[in-house]
Amino acid sequence: MSTQRSAALATPEARSAFALDVAASLVESPRRVSSQYLYDALGSALFEAICELPWYRVTRAELSLLQRYGAAILGAAGPIGRVVELGAGSGAKLSTLLRQRSHTGAPRVSLIDVSATALASAARALGEIRGLGPLTMHENPYEEGLEAVARETSDAGPTLLLLLGSNIGNFNPEDGHDLLCRIRRSLRSGDQFLIGTDLVKPEAALQLAYDDPIGVTAAFNLNVCARINRELGANFDLRRLRHVAVWNAEASRVEMHIESTVEQSISVPAAGLRFTLRAGERIWTESSYKYTTDDVEDMLASAGFRLVQPWIDRDAGFALTLASAM
Repeated sequence: MSTQRSAALATPEARSAFALDVAASLVESPRRVSSQYLYDALGSALFEAICELPWYRVTRAELSLLQRYGAAILGAAGPIGRVVELGAGSGAKLSTLLRQRSHTGAPRVSLIDVSATALASAARALGEIRGLGPLTMHENPYEEGLEAVARETSDAGPTLLLLLGSNIGNFNPEDGHDLLCRIRRSLRSGDQFLIGTDLVKPEAALQLAYDDPIGVTAAFNLNVCARINRELGANFDLRRLRHVAVWNAEASRVEMHIESTVEQSISVPAAGLRFTLRAGERIWTESSYKYTTDDVEDMLASAGFRLVQPWIDRDAGFALTLASAM
């Protein structure tokens, strides 16, 4: 989990894009829905609840690392004139890091997120920190946000760009490499990049994290079909759907699916789509890749970054890694 948050469909253009994506992905084999659509207002709230569950340790482990090593991370990064975060969410992680600044500079802050609600929350959190420079918000997906950041004035000094929450794990290896290369192209040589990655851990722990005993993750996953019903006029029988989480050891990823317990004739009027969802058939909604520390170093190097230093919570199986743009 932890990915680009999808804004509520406030404009006809956004609704049309949602319909087009659904029309294309629900006829694939296997059927799919992009994970970005998990994060409407309800989905985002459910994800925040997931982060409080004892079985899902990603957010707590990352916050703990930022609290324990934030000063060391900033020290290793060197003088920073601008901070950029992809997928800012509530702003809790970035504010935790920036509260540990020991130097007197006032870095500019740029936040990139597709959720206006998330950006507003992050702005409030960062507004409580004294000594920061101007705050810029980009309500965009990663790619457009990176392009906007690259166009911003470059006289602020070196940049520290953050991609936290193991958001990189929601991309397959090829797309993840492309994203890291886009990030590298948005930076100048010597700029810094801090990435959070969830590490490979025992299957039982992963199963609890992605299929918790009280059903919060199930509600989060199934909500995407409720969203398609509400916003695109579909007729999924939500009571006849169930959440499925599977550890794919060969691909090193947790897969989240929605499975129909009965045969359903599905209509999605706004997408011009009709199909039969068979009993036992699944819709793939999200992949969460897990890494070794060697994996992280290799994928950074292949995108043009030099490893500076990792900080690892071995008990929770999570790493923060600082790298420098070569």
